[in-house]
Amino acid sequence: MSGEPVITIIGNLTKDPELRFTQSGAAVADFSIAVTPRTYNKQTQQWEDGDPQFYRCSLWRDAAENAAETLRKGMRVIATGRISLRSYETRDGQQRSELALQVDEVGPSLRYARAQVTKAPTGGTPQPAQQPRAQATRNAPAGGTSGDPWAQQSQPTFPDEPPF
Repeated sequence: MSGEPVITIIGNLTKDPELRFTQSGAAVADFSIAVTPRTYNKQTQQWEDGDPQFYRCSLWRDAAENAAETLRKGMRVIATGRISLRSYETRDGQQRSELALQVDEVGPSLRYARAQVTKAPTGGTPQPAQQPRAQATRNAPAGGTSGDPWAQQSQPTFPDEPPF
């Protein structure tokens, strides 16, 4: 929908993403992210945790399958998407509301961790396991197809002397 606010949250997964499929075959991963705000207390000169906020998240299609295969409970993640307030009635008749995030992008936070990124196969046909590739240079991942702007290219050659 046009005009919906897009937000980014950073927090920890409360459980492994749960992958399921719709009747039409579309993959959806459901997970929850706990976000705990921190404030600095000038009197004690220490950081203090606030009340945690829990966001239910849904991620669709190939990204859902990639997240379910990659992300695990406790991981610190960064998620971007559209937020909505969902109201529902519990089995015992109580009205409840919760924040929900329709996730567009999600990935591990690299603030306190390292990750090895592997390009997922496309086209829906399973591919044999690939050998790990050498780390790409110029801040771009290796691999891809001939039309892929991220495809690994031969290294440019530079003259021994600068041009000035």
